[in-house]
Amino acid sequence: MKPALFSKYEWWYHLAMMPVCFALGNYYLLGERYFMHFPTFLNASALALVLYWFSVVILTIVIRKTAGSPAQGQILGQMLKMFWKLAAATLVLMVFDIWIYSLVPALEVAFAWSEIWPMVLVGLVCDAFICALLGLFYALQQWKNDKADDEKLARESLEVEFDALKGQVNPHFLFNSLNTLSSLISADPVQAEDFVEDLARIYRYMLQGGRTDLVPLQSELAFLEVYVRLLKVRYHEALLVELPDRCPPDLTIPPLILQILVDNAVQYNVLSASRPLTVTISLTGDRAIRVANNVQIRHRTLGATGTGLRGLSAKLLTFTLRKLEIQETNDTFSVTIPLLPDAVAVQ
Repeated sequence: MKPALFSKYEWWYHLAMMPVCFALGNYYLLGERYFMHFPTFLNASALALVLYWFSVVILTIVIRKTAGSPAQGQILGQMLKMFWKLAAATLVLMVFDIWIYSLVPALEVAFAWSEIWPMVLVGLVCDAFICALLGLFYALQQWKNDKADDEKLARESLEVEFDALKGQVNPHFLFNSLNTLSSLISADPVQAEDFVEDLARIYRYMLQGGRTDLVPLQSELAFLEVYVRLLKVRYHEALLVELPDRCPPDLTIPPLILQILVDNAVQYNVLSASRPLTVTISLTGDRAIRVANNVQIRHRTLGATGTGLRGLSAKLLTFTLRKLEIQETNDTFSVTIPLLPDAVAVQ
């Protein structure tokens, strides 16, 4: 359904302004004759009614065509653009209105610039007032949008933190680990002891990582090495994880992100000795780390619209303007995570 040209409030505004504009405009052009001579009053009021609505429709169309949702920092530019368009339309309409008045012999109005420019001046003041009000409206709307975006970002960041917390006490992971440990105790007591030590390291790191925003990448990779060692006790050769040999000591990353991505790869793909899942973690040349795996869909893959990746992306945006990069083909799924600090960090 096409929206109406005027809202309910605009209709009431124009109905209230018509008597004022008619009285002031006609008094300026006709003087006391407008109030003292009834035929002149009727003719001038009827003509003013037609010209008023014609002018209002033209100016409203100009505003509607120019107005929009200004981009960040572009409000002043759009308001100036709107003002110049309204100023040009006001000048043309004033000239047109005086010309129409001059065509009615009974009104005895001369078509002269001396009659036009004072009304143009008043019109320009009104145009500036309209643009200022619209600029204030857009600034307020932009502030509300920015606030809503900040709240959404904070909410998504809290969601990923909550997901990480749930991962810390994931009953499935703990249940599977205890089952594995139970089978190792009788089969290989030495490996069972190592398994318990690794499990303790993992939960200690998870609890410590939940208290800080960023951790050294070296620490995250060291934790991931222990975590992968624990997974391989269960999956054996069905899971292959390649870690980078070394990394610069100054790089940092939000904790547990790599673990979440490895868990996603294991959760959504088939693992078997004949079809091993290969997860490759490598550093890129632009201060980022890439987590890639071959695609062997179990139920569904973690696509770009997944809530988990949106949460990770929201978490990163609290530290850097660089975004999470996701690439997915029929054979490979990869996520590239920017590392900190970088040259475009959030100020």
